[in-house]
Amino acid sequence: MTILVTGGAGFIGGNFVLDWLTQSDEPVVNLDKLTYAGNCDTLASLQDDARHHFVRGDIADRACIDQLLAQYTPRAVINFAAESHVDRSIDGPAPFIQTNIIGVFTLLEAVRAYHASLPRAQQDEFRLLHVSTDEVYGSLAPSDAPFTETHAYQPNSPYSASKAASDHLIRAWHHTYGLPVVTTNCSNNYGPYQFPEKLIPLVILNALDGKPLPIYGDGQQVRDWLYVKDHCSALRRVLQVGRLGETYNIGGASERANLDVVHTICTLLDELRPRADGRSYAQQITHVSDRPGHDRRYAIDASKIAQELGWTPSETFASGLRRTVVWYLDHPDWVEGVVSGAYREWVAQHYGPAGANV
Repeated sequence: MTILVTGGAGFIGGNFVLDWLTQSDEPVVNLDKLTYAGNCDTLASLQDDARHHFVRGDIADRACIDQLLAQYTPRAVINFAAESHVDRSIDGPAPFIQTNIIGVFTLLEAVRAYHASLPRAQQDEFRLLHVSTDEVYGSLAPSDAPFTETHAYQPNSPYSASKAASDHLIRAWHHTYGLPVVTTNCSNNYGPYQFPEKLIPLVILNALDGKPLPIYGDGQQVRDWLYVKDHCSALRRVLQVGRLGETYNIGGASERANLDVVHTICTLLDELRPRADGRSYAQQITHVSDRPGHDRRYAIDASKIAQELGWTPSETFASGLRRTVVWYLDHPDWVEGVVSGAYREWVAQHYGPAGANV
């Protein structure tokens, strides 16, 4: 048996692949386009692992997907492939439409044809797990109840709108064509291997480099924070026993204002890697103009996955954030590879254009 993971060199996808292969000997076919946020260095420990088959390719490339499905006959597809950064979607939404909507449509059509070709017993066992975000639900006021799976979609950025569209496509292909799908909507992830444009790694690395720690507006935007390895365990559980056609919210039960998150990181760095001048890293905090249309609060009600599937997060925000800060302090080579041009040159040399190594 085999699973196909799309976007498996990205932050969450890469952690999922690493986690999967520590829990199971079932092989993984890992498809990733290797855009700016995809990083093969995350998968370096699997370089000689026969259970891991990496392919550079695009979920919007139908021929590529068809070939992988025919060659490896996976029992499940887990879709992480997505453009995911809100700021980038504001600056240039076209890639988000291409990957998050056109790409998901292409993947669905390829999987639908593949599923129809399987013997009945394999059809019954097959699953497509689509990994999405809580941002599709829009923004909450401070006193609002957290998002449930029945909350109306109200996306407020090109990114969240494109992910909402992909969720709707997944649902429609289940109800119209009977495709065996499950969707998850997660809160803000953090942890090892996260590309340093997101808040937590950006603050850690800027602090160590003596750079400003930028905070949008007043910094009181609230997010529910989910440690990425907890997310991976939830996804394994959903893939195993999640009900077809259902959506499961996955959250960390850790609501924090962005400014509080940054102050906590500064306190950890003050302890673990003190500044030479003895001052706190909090001295580097700088408030900048707020992001256009910035959602004020996200919060996940994860009671459904807890009650139906028995999953709850293992890490508290304090324990998960400490693990994350320590990981970045202990892995300067990974960070250097991400921010340098050498990695991009290595990708071009070893994999060529996307889809060339199927």
